[in-house]
Amino acid sequence: MSDSRRGFLFKVGYGMGGLTLSTALPGGGMFATPVLAADLVDPLAPKQPHFPAKVKSVIWLHQAGAPSTLDLYDYKPDLIKLAGQEIPYSFLNGLSVAIRGGTGKLYASNRSWKQYGESGAWFSDLLPNLAQHADKIAFIKSSTTIGATHEISVLKLNTGSLTPGRPSLGAWVTYALGSANPDLPAYVVLYNDKKEPRGGSVNWNSGFLPAVYQGTPFRPGDSPILYLERPEFVSSSEEGGDLALLNSLNRKEAARHPEDTELLARNRSYEQAARMEIAAPEAVDLSKETEGTKELYGLNDELSKGYGTNLLRARRLVERGVRFIQVISGELDIAGENRTWDAHNNLDENHGKHAKAVDKPIAGLLADLKARGLLDSTLVVWTSEFGRTSYGQSGNGRDHNPWGYTQWLAGGGVKGGTTFGQTDEIGLRSVGKTVDTYDLHATVLQLLGLDHLKTTFLHNGRSERPTVVYGEVLEDVLA
Repeated sequence: MSDSRRGFLFKVGYGMGGLTLSTALPGGGMFATPVLAADLVDPLAPKQPHFPAKVKSVIWLHQAGAPSTLDLYDYKPDLIKLAGQEIPYSFLNGLSVAIRGGTGKLYASNRSWKQYGESGAWFSDLLPNLAQHADKIAFIKSSTTIGATHEISVLKLNTGSLTPGRPSLGAWVTYALGSANPDLPAYVVLYNDKKEPRGGSVNWNSGFLPAVYQGTPFRPGDSPILYLERPEFVSSSEEGGDLALLNSLNRKEAARHPEDTELLARNRSYEQAARMEIAAPEAVDLSKETEGTKELYGLNDELSKGYGTNLLRARRLVERGVRFIQVISGELDIAGENRTWDAHNNLDENHGKHAKAVDKPIAGLLADLKARGLLDSTLVVWTSEFGRTSYGQSGNGRDHNPWGYTQWLAGGGVKGGTTFGQTDEIGLRSVGKTVDTYDLHATVLQLLGLDHLKTTFLHNGRSERPTVVYGEVLEDVLA
């Protein structure tokens, strides 16, 4: 192999279904701890955080399509009183450019509200099961973002950028901390549709980081990863012989070029793929879960079964040391085009079905993690690309709202039963201190023991970090 080709492959790394272990150039990145020779051979070797971590794993719950948190968590009596009236101009001041499509009249959907727990957190009747866990949750009610189209805002939610090319948050976590289980990917993506979610793999890729750090999608069903199973007419002994031959050839070549680490990295990837033939299907196999556990996650209801299955699999992956699990809510059979939470019309039917699909599974996840002693070491993040407006659209729906909406955290290191920030009287825009995507990312990294300012990678002569040039840790929601 020529020096120029070897150098090229060394820099870009190898890809094998997102699983092949690639390498980083010496000095090419700055991990939480100094780069060791072992890191160059195995870039997924466990690494120490900057300071003691509060959690070991993250379950990132993306509610695709953007639910109206005004109809879930953000109780606004004034909106109910003013429903049907024109929106006062004072609430729109400064937003006229963004609202090119104009506004409808103030709209209050047909929800009833109650306070729950010692914290008195408000929940609508759409989330009766999750409401029972009010005191585990830290609400962020002054969330904001940039952009008001799904693809752009979803990309920003996951990567901090409005255009493709930057690493996803899960990729940064994997790069900085490595893997806690060599038999499974450190970063797994779960979705319960036959097709990829909106935006696709750019939302879990590694950007300018080596490809080894990108997320690995686990498909629904018993075969989570394409082409992982041994071919039908190949015996285990034949496959073992193939791997042994590849091992032998790669090690001989590596012995001739001891400074060249990519062959050892490639060799490890083959070994991991072989181990994953057993580990990955077992990790998502729910056959040994009790009927009570399956019911806890809503697997006994066709509407919540798909999402509940993914959350139960997420818990099993946490138990097996997977660091970052990105769960994307799926599409439902709803009249019209609003198959995700994207309710520009028919909001009551849309949110009624989507809330029922996720309410029991998320409540079950929190209860199950708590019962198994895993909630203290796991961070659960409930989030979306943006919220929805307090004014109506198409008579019974809501438009996109990047100016003020709710997200929440629960689990280790989080001050449960608290609320940070607020929106204005009608729930249209955040008032006071706002929380951007970058702040959310910085806070998640903090709980994993990572300083977002020190988690860096040298790219094109620039020291890049997960939060670009922004981001503050939201100390108010940390225990």
